Amino acid sequence: MSDGMPDGQRDELNPIISIEGITKEFQLGDITVAALRGVDLQIFPGNFVSIMGPSGSGKSTLMNILGCLDTPTAGSYRLDGDDVAKMSERRLARVRSQKLGFVFQSFNLLARTTALANVELPLIYNGVPRRQRRERARHALEQVDLADRMDHKPNELSGGQQQRVAIARALVNDPAMILADEPTGNLDTETSTDIMNLFAELNERERITLVLVTHDPETSEYTRRTIHLRDGLVEDITNSPGYKAMANRAAVPEPDAAAVPETTPAA
Repeated sequence: MSDGMPDGQRDELNPIISIEGITKEFQLGDITVAALRGVDLQIFPGNFVSIMGPSGSGKSTLMNILGCLDTPTAGSYRLDGDDVAKMSERRLARVRSQKLGFVFQSFNLLARTTALANVELPLIYNGVPRRQRRERARHALEQVDLADRMDHKPNELSGGQQQRVAIARALVNDPAMILADEPTGNLDTETSTDIMNLFAELNERERITLVLVTHDPETSEYTRRTIHLRDGLVEDITNSPGYKAMANRAAVPEPDAAAVPETTPAA
């Protein structure tokens, strides 16, 4: 039955990520280690969310599950409405290459390949014709302000520029969501600020859904919401206090970023 709302508005009310009761256990000899102990979480389209916690809190494990790089021991995960547990390996690979974009701490660029060719790689894997992928790669590099560095190789770029190439590569397939794992971990303070401002601009200008893992409270302030993990559980979800005070931010409607049950999970 129609709810009387335009299709676009209905879509924004449906979570892109919905996980319930997610657990993840690892076996180390005779010892079972619980990395996640029952995580419930929803993230909606167009949001910029950080996952933060101390070492061993489960944030990287959660990120791997969200990115379909690992499977939970128990619980359900729906990505854009689809049950991930029911996907074949072939479909999971297609989801990772077409629906998700990844940005890592170490850039992961091909050393002997230009910025433009690095950004084209996901399109090659997806069978996009050469002319079209060249145009899309150029546009992605323009989005991250590297139009004048397209023909440079990684060793001719600064660390911040290399990370911008990695972000362009994540953008080039027009993914539903970008997952970034400690994207400023190898960068100095000034460059980290530039990269986080870029993420914020992409979120506001392009309405790209971004989920970022960090251990740094200052980095999390660039996001709309922060999911606090501790001992494999969601301890709290907070509005990021510095978000609205950031300079040069355009006013945009702010959707609900993340939802958890009213009862706060125990630490």
